[in-house]
Amino acid sequence: MTAFPLAATLAPVLDRVPSVGAVDVLVAGGGSAGCVAAIAAARAGARVLLLERHGHLGGIGTSVLDTFYGFYTPGPNRKVVGGIAQEVVDALTARDAAFIRPNTYGAGGGVTYSPEVLTMLWDELVTASGVDILFHTTVIDVVKAPDAGVVTDVLLATRNGLLRASADVVVDCTGDADICARAGAGYDGADTGQPVQALTTTFRVANVDTERARSFPKEDLFALMAHAARSGDYDLPRQEGSIHRTPVEGVSLANMTRVESVDPTDLRQLTGAEIAGRRQAAEYVRFLRDLVPGYEKASLVGLSAYAGVREARRIHGDYRLTADDVLGARRFADAIAQCGAPIEDHSGGTDTVWRYIPDDGVYDIPVRCLLPTGLDNVLVAGRCLSATHEAHASARSIAQCMAMGQAAGTLAALASAQGAEPRQVDVPALRQRLTLDGAILDGG
Repeated sequence: MTAFPLAATLAPVLDRVPSVGAVDVLVAGGGSAGCVAAIAAARAGARVLLLERHGHLGGIGTSVLDTFYGFYTPGPNRKVVGGIAQEVVDALTARDAAFIRPNTYGAGGGVTYSPEVLTMLWDELVTASGVDILFHTTVIDVVKAPDAGVVTDVLLATRNGLLRASADVVVDCTGDADICARAGAGYDGADTGQPVQALTTTFRVANVDTERARSFPKEDLFALMAHAARSGDYDLPRQEGSIHRTPVEGVSLANMTRVESVDPTDLRQLTGAEIAGRRQAAEYVRFLRDLVPGYEKASLVGLSAYAGVREARRIHGDYRLTADDVLGARRFADAIAQCGAPIEDHSGGTDTVWRYIPDDGVYDIPVRCLLPTGLDNVLVAGRCLSATHEAHASARSIAQCMAMGQAAGTLAALASAQGAEPRQVDVPALRQRLTLDGAILDGG
């Protein structure tokens, strides 16, 4: 579906579109990456505006999931992410709203938390840093300087009509690289013929006998799924996945549904995926109640606010992270984050492809993966980083998204303060600042 060229049409009267102000750093998207980017930029002294299309912060982390992965590597659970992301975990733990549990597939410890507590915590942390937030605000187009890769204004659809905002540096944390795409940057996605991972609608069930459920081996659960699907009595597209305890006694969250072959940036396809995901959730609940020990009295008490998107657009950046980089545990001189997560590919079929880094290795994410080719004052953070499909399937973990957010926000603030483009900022100085602020860039 082709978007209407709104900015070009409005060019003669753009100055009549009300402005919400000019800031040093504009962050689009208030998910995990965006929240951390905004906090980091504000703490570095920038005037920051954070835009979020929903009525709360946290994105996937508060609307779909309840676990942060990527803080720890498999095997010895080596810690590879710190900084603001660790502040979030510490605050959740202090409120008895989080605990660490092993991943179902041995991919390292995950921090499982209360999404409701996290939602309120993001409000506190972001506002305390001095960030200006606008909820119910969707980026619909951008205005670029003539003959330059500079985004001068961002057009916004809001409850108060069409508005605009301007900034020295824009950080695209939309997940779908909406700003980069509107600005004409290159990317890989379903609409360019590239593979993208399946979508998932998560759900929560109450009245679970947690101990009986936990004692039922995952291998037996998966075999039961396959048998139920073969029988024709249950429609289970994915015959594995996870269901785990939460901080609320007797409540479990399931990550089981799978909606394949969807372009998440296409309105009609995404609408169909939302309906299909909820329909699948009801079927998995029926399966659990009928056949799985511990779930006999389970009741559906929650659905994800929207289908969880793992992969949409991946920008063309100054460097593209590859599967060889991941599996070869490659290190970079301009590293701004580390990752030990395996390649976890949900592209299709009844199961998931897992490829682990040998010897519990760790690789770096270079800052160049956050710099869209052809754009001078735009950065990205989160799952729209520059990476191949396979590498992206590792680097997209929420802990890494937060680490990238801290790097992008800090870099954006430094660039604005220096009156420079992000590429002109001294990388050793950026890395030094990140390290002082608790980021883990070397060792671990």
